[in-house]
Amino acid sequence: MLKKLAKCLREYKSAAVITILCMVVEAAMEVLIPLLIFRFGKCVQPAGGGSPDTNGMIRVGCLMIGAAIVALVAGMLGGKFCAKASAGFAKNLRHDMFENIQRFSFANIDKFSPSSLVTRLTTDITNVQMSFMMLIRTAIRSPLMLVFSIIMSFSIHPYLPTVFFVTVPFLGVGLFLIVRKAMPIFKKLFTKYDAMNESVQENINGMRVVKAYVREDYESNKFAGVSNELCREFTKAEKILALNSPLMQICLQGALLALGYLGSKIILFTPGTTLDAFGMQSLTTYSLQILMSLMMISMIFVMIVMSLESARRIVEVLDEKSTLTNPVNPVMQVKNGDITFENVSFKYSAEAKKFALENINLDIKSGQTIGILGGTGSSKTTLVNLISRLYDVTEGSVKVGDVDVREYDMDVLRKSVAVVLQKNMLFSGTIKDNIRWGKEDATDEEIVQACKLAQADEFISQFPDGYDTVIDQGGANVSGGQKQRLCIARAIISNPKVLILDDSTSAVDMKTDALLRAAFKKYIPETTKIIIAQRVASVMEADLIVIMENGKINAVGTHDELLATNEIYKEVYSSQNKNSDSEGGEL
Repeated sequence: MLKKLAKCLREYKSAAVITILCMVVEAAMEVLIPLLIFRFGKCVQPAGGGSPDTNGMIRVGCLMIGAAIVALVAGMLGGKFCAKASAGFAKNLRHDMFENIQRFSFANIDKFSPSSLVTRLTTDITNVQMSFMMLIRTAIRSPLMLVFSIIMSFSIHPYLPTVFFVTVPFLGVGLFLIVRKAMPIFKKLFTKYDAMNESVQENINGMRVVKAYVREDYESNKFAGVSNELCREFTKAEKILALNSPLMQICLQGALLALGYLGSKIILFTPGTTLDAFGMQSLTTYSLQILMSLMMISMIFVMIVMSLESARRIVEVLDEKSTLTNPVNPVMQVKNGDITFENVSFKYSAEAKKFALENINLDIKSGQTIGILGGTGSSKTTLVNLISRLYDVTEGSVKVGDVDVREYDMDVLRKSVAVVLQKNMLFSGTIKDNIRWGKEDATDEEIVQACKLAQADEFISQFPDGYDTVIDQGGANVSGGQKQRLCIARAIISNPKVLILDDSTSAVDMKTDALLRAAFKKYIPETTKIIIAQRVASVMEADLIVIMENGKINAVGTHDELLATNEIYKEVYSSQNKNSDSEGGEL
């Protein structure tokens, strides 16, 4: 796990190394100062009596000032490079995670919920960044201070610093028990963070539904429940970690008392001892440095405990491999829009007991218009997802242009198979920016032409800023029908070999729907068009209509053939015809 995270340092390795070197210098200088104070005392009161050594006092004083300046400069530089290294590390980590997520297949996305991925990209990375900052600065400085202080204290007196060897193990055992108790709680915390983010995301995305059904209080209570549970678990963990402070105080005060008591006895009752007031002051300073170092180390332990689970969750995303990969020698061109399903069966996971699609055989010629009808849950969308290889088949094969989709370069395949999804999505930016998702270098003329074909030019022209109109996040400032037509324009501007419309005209009126179909027939005759629809009118003029039922093909034929032979189609047609007639319209 640490090796995986360390790879994200990259260009910030030098900043991390400089930080560590600065911490070594700062720790050495700070530990040197109490020893110089002791030497200064020896110059003030030379052994065996006599007058003070003025030259020695000046020399030692200059060394003290120099050590303080070096420690100050090293600390400032360490802080600067530490900030650079930790922020850069977090940036690279976030970049690598996001880049890997972009490669995920739908199966990978199904494994991680969106709310969990958001938590990992934000809260988890912040925790790891803070730990890394402490590791390259405090975790270097504090242990060095601890070791140097103990060594230096023995240079002042041969056995009095042994007090610290009683304190350190006691503190170490205490910290180990605290960490062991707190770790499992932090593991639970992050799943609760995911649940809270999911609640927020779901509520914001469904705000219109919440308000329509007056469910604000219900959603507030649901969020409060998740938030309160998170608060309780976090409080429980913090109570355990709070034991760290009294444990440190016991060790600190106990060591100072023992040092003061034993040191006083040595000075008062041991003739010829070299320990004096300056020596006691230096030892007291060293004891404070030792115990403050231990306190900082304990804080590092607390932060590491919190971030270990975050690090595990981050590495889990970094290690995740897409279930879809390019072949070694991929086919780089889709020659036409022929589509063939050969004995295709599919299930979403290997553990699933039931196939979502079973024994699908279908032959579609390039340029044909295919309609797909079926009830909710009949796997219409699952069927078309296999064409652009959003999932791989479990059994059988799907071919586009007489080549198995698994043999294509995925970018080439997906640029040739344009999909207008059931849930239309627009991104923040202008209308032009959104249309250019289909073709990055599209000219203004091409954008206008695509929008005219998608029956979107009329309403775009009525906007004050026209094609430069800014779309809010998710397309919140355009209607459902307008959003669908913009998504259709985005799909057809790439001039695909196959165009899939997954119930993407449901929000447009019958007239616009008919105009869309007529435009497709006239302007993109060589493109294979697959239309998933709930309205028979949207597919009745198709070359073939596929009836789906429970993940299987129930029937395939033209409108007239199915109307004469298929009960499902006749029932849907009759139902919609009656509704249309009762409203005074025609199908």
